[in-house]
Amino acid sequence: MGGKGKKKTRAPEAYRRRFYRHAVASQELHSFTVQVKETDLQIQASRELEEEARHLVIQYRHHLESYIGEHPAFLQSLTPLPADYKAPAIVKSMLDAGRQAGVGPMAAVAGAIAEFVGRDLLTLGAEEVIIENGGDIFIQRRNSCRIAIFAGASPLSGRLAVHLRAEQMPVGVCTSSGTVGHSLSLGKADSVTIVAPSTCLADAQATAIGNQIKTEADLQRVIDRCADIAGIIGVILIRCEKMAVWGDIELAALPAGLLKEPGR
Repeated sequence: MGGKGKKKTRAPEAYRRRFYRHAVASQELHSFTVQVKETDLQIQASRELEEEARHLVIQYRHHLESYIGEHPAFLQSLTPLPADYKAPAIVKSMLDAGRQAGVGPMAAVAGAIAEFVGRDLLTLGAEEVIIENGGDIFIQRRNSCRIAIFAGASPLSGRLAVHLRAEQMPVGVCTSSGTVGHSLSLGKADSVTIVAPSTCLADAQATAIGNQIKTEADLQRVIDRCADIAGIIGVILIRCEKMAVWGDIELAALPAGLLKEPGR
């Protein structure tokens, strides 16, 4: 339940180890991981809330697992499902995101868990929270910050970051890839990064947009359509050596080797 779909593909050992986490820890925040079954979160917060975060992950996984037990299509569907006003809040959010993006609700699962846990930690007294769930991130910081973009074998991977302004947060930054990671994608983009107020929606839209990219020639056609997508702040598409950007996005250069796997 930690990915964007039921099919597991392209899971190199280095990615499973999530080596990039060594580069993102902030000395200003408490940093810890929470692992419950498939869910694997790296959490940074202004307060030590590891036990509270674990209870929240268990709670939201229970909501999802119970719903899937009664509605198997929720797990299996690659297309949108109807609204269910009796469903738990996290399920409603995923169903809504799937309908907006034109994908199945499980395309939003990683972003949904990150966002729901993150927002609850804020209500428990954390003034700043960053939750990373397999490259999908919920973030609330008092000051501006940068989120690096990992794009697999692309020469642009690890060389660029999204600069987030304080007034844009809380915000979700979600990345889907057709060449890296364990989640189902029907496309071949090295990375599709979406910035949106809803991490759940950002996750679903990253999958939907990534499905449309097969070659570098698709980047301009896809980015031209992004202005018509409601509810998102910006989009960054990377395929091999090419990149396309749309929206209220500020990019920053990063030093080479920042996301290099330790020991290599």
